[in-house]
Amino acid sequence: MTRTIIATDKAPAAIGPYSQAVRAGNTVYFSGQIPLDPATGVLVEGDISAQTRRVFDNLVAVAEAAGGSLAQIVRVGIYVTDLANFAAVNAVMGEYFKQPYPARSTIEVSGLPKGAQVEVDAVMVLD
Repeated sequence: MTRTIIATDKAPAAIGPYSQAVRAGNTVYFSGQIPLDPATGVLVEGDISAQTRRVFDNLVAVAEAAGGSLAQIVRVGIYVTDLANFAAVNAVMGEYFKQPYPARSTIEVSGLPKGAQVEVDAVMVLD
């Protein structure tokens, strides 16, 4: 199996030993994105909605670098530090995805890197 590493400076650089995404065949596996500004590497300021928008903007950049778009994402994993933010995260996700929506899980976690409130990973299948 051939793996192709996906990397773009329009999304934050990896902060550990991993790639932004890896393509295997026509499937692209995205690493988790937290709300880092790609220009500064600093966590964006603001509420959960602002953080979630930055995360999805980062995912858009990685999807485009892989030759795709959010419309080709088939699964999303969302990790939040407080499930009370579920409705706000849903609202922002609805700004980025249209029907048919990808499969999704939303999981509350005790903490995320750099103090982020939200992290999202995904799987995309290219045509």
